[in-house]
Amino acid sequence: MSVTQDIVATYMGPRKVFARRLAVGLREDRLLAMLMAGCALAFIAQMPVRAREAHLTGQELNMLLGGSLLAVLFMAPLLLYGVALLAHAVARLFRGQGDSARARLALFWAFLAASPFMLLNGLVAGFIGSGPELTLVGGLWFVLFLWFWGSGMVQSYWAKT
Repeated sequence: MSVTQDIVATYMGPRKVFARRLAVGLREDRLLAMLMAGCALAFIAQMPVRAREAHLTGQELNMLLGGSLLAVLFMAPLLLYGVALLAHAVARLFRGQGDSARARLALFWAFLAASPFMLLNGLVAGFIGSGPELTLVGGLWFVLFLWFWGSGMVQSYWAKT
């Protein structure tokens, strides 16, 4: 299946989609492409927020977008690789069977699969601003991300395949 079809299917059954992604095989180039696609979408989600901030504060939009670009496309991947390594270590402590590539796939896929709500969160933050709407959408994105990540970790380390 295509990535977009898998993202939609993840909302209906994350473990099933993740098992299919595991069956394809773990290659680092695919994992990195998945991570960078998620980070690119995170950068796009920041654009309305930065435009609102530039308008309200009088700062230059290009400088704000440059800072977001540096943070999301260069620093976030390093952080997410570290989080995946930590998740692998925790899974091994709880007698999980699998390698660190499985933890990377679980984290990176969860980040990419939850990206539609990350984009919605950026739109709400940019057009509406702070308030209960932003809290609701951000909370929903976070819950979905944790659900997808947890499902991927369980499928990776403890499922009988």
